[in-house]
Amino acid sequence: MSILEELVSSQPIDTPISPSNDEQVDSLAPSPESNGQAKIMSKKAMKKAAKAERYQSFKLERRAREKQMQKEKKRIKAQKRAAGELDDSAELEEKARKRQKMSGFGGKVVLDLAFDDLMSDKEINSLCSQLAYTYSANRNASYPFTLICTSLNGRTQDRLQAINDGAYKRWARTEWWEDSYERFWLSPGVSGSSEKAGPTSADLDARQQSLVYLTADSGEEIEELKSDETYIIGALVDRNRYKNLTLDKANNQSIRHARLPIGKYISTLPTRKVLTVNQVFEIMLKWVETRNWEEAFHSIIPKRKFLDGKKGKGGKKFEDEQVLEGDEDGAQAENVNSDDAGAEILGTVIQEDELLEAHVQAI
Repeated sequence: MSILEELVSSQPIDTPISPSNDEQVDSLAPSPESNGQAKIMSKKAMKKAAKAERYQSFKLERRAREKQMQKEKKRIKAQKRAAGELDDSAELEEKARKRQKMSGFGGKVVLDLAFDDLMSDKEINSLCSQLAYTYSANRNASYPFTLICTSLNGRTQDRLQAINDGAYKRWARTEWWEDSYERFWLSPGVSGSSEKAGPTSADLDARQQSLVYLTADSGEEIEELKSDETYIIGALVDRNRYKNLTLDKANNQSIRHARLPIGKYISTLPTRKVLTVNQVFEIMLKWVETRNWEEAFHSIIPKRKFLDGKKGKGGKKFEDEQVLEGDEDGAQAENVNSDDAGAEILGTVIQEDELLEAHVQAI
């Protein structure tokens, strides 16, 4: 045996000692010193996380399918055009319609989000779903408005940021201000002003007078919408708790106020004239398209609001349900307001489908 082999054989061999069961459990447990504080998830939270992960995977697959479908449509259209089967006049009409849509109505609608501290988490969730419906309606409208969401902060901002990694920031024709709408008459460069020397006090007063706060508590009825005016909608889900809240706010800021002429054109409405944010906005869009208030109201206001005291499921009268900010459209928003939906993306796949579709088509 060589000297080297003797030295190697004489060295003790360190054999690994398998840890006991307790040691194995301790090694698997998260250390409070590693990666910050360890957080134990409840079964409910784990189910929500798993559901969100499944939906994220499904969303990526769906987006890939949509892109593939768009490519296939383009390929088929190219084949038809080459074979002389495509009606170019129809395509030209479609392009003209899109150009008209891009021109828009010219008016602005402000969604006043300054009521974050007056709503519960459930109502915040409902408001965010109503904002999604509002954007979807504007995106599909023949004459869209420019949407300006002001006073974005607090839980509303956190909720929107959690939706598809802040997808709301990519909404077309939509501006998001952390400032209040007072910026219209307090900030010189707002609204794309081209005044080089800066606005005079008369210019700022004119800006303020161009604002109209739409509130059901106003004694004035609006007759028509004007493209040079900016209309403010109070983005509040309060279940009719705060009387005259937006009216008092408009009066304190010396802003004109008015209400939609529902009573003038629909005298048979037996229930309270309480509408969601998206319903008010959709009525405005419909009026711009038709210039007819009665048609706009009948097109947007849910049919069950016209039922005089008839009972729905569970024996409740429809009249009693009007304070719940909803109905046919709002009922979907109300469904996503359950506590279980609080950590999900708008609470339902339906609403995220609208947001995702809007984003895909905007790319």
